Amino acid sequence: MNPDKKIIVDQLLERVNQSPFVLVVDYNGMTVPQFSELRNRLSEGGAECHVAKNTHMKRVLSEAGLPDLSEALVGQTAFITGEEDVCAAAKAVANFAKEFQLPVVKGGVLDGAVIDQAQIAALADLPPREVLLGQLLGTINAPAEKLLRTLNEPGGSLLRVLNAKHQEG
Repeated sequence: MNPDKKIIVDQLLERVNQSPFVLVVDYNGMTVPQFSELRNRLSEGGAECHVAKNTHMKRVLSEAGLPDLSEALVGQTAFITGEEDVCAAAKAVANFAKEFQLPVVKGGVLDGAVIDQAQIAALADLPPREVLLGQLLGTINAPAEKLLRTLNEPGGSLLRVLNAKHQEG
C-alpha cells in the first residue's frame, strides 16, 4: 500500500476504533457551505463528519473487525463518528436533512452491529441522553417510593383519626 494511503487508513482506523458508532451518509448534491454547517451541527453533539474513499473505509471497517457495509459504501459517502451519543449525531443529521433534504443516511454500525436507515431514524427520535437517564432513574425509584408510602400510610391514618378525635372533644 502506498505510504500516503496508509496514513489516511490509519487515521480513519483510529477514529473508528475510538467511536462506538459509524454512520454512513450520501452527501451528493451538498454545497460546501451546507457541508460545513452539517459538520458544525455534528460537533455540537460531539460527532465528526469525514469524507474518505469507499475502498479506504472498507479496509478500515475490516481491520477494525466491524461488519461489512459494502452496500452503503457506494457513491459519494461521508462517515460520521463520535466518542459520545449516537442519538445526538443521528438527530443532527435528521434535522439537517429535514431542512436541506440532504444528506441521505445509508446505514451504519452501532456497537459492532449493522443498523439501517429506519434504526438510525428511530435513534434520532429518542429524547436526549439526560432525559432518558432521568426517566430511568424515575423508573428505578418508583417501587421504593411506593413501598415507603405504603409503610407510612397506617401511621398517618392513625394520626389523622387521633387528630380528628382531639378536634371533637
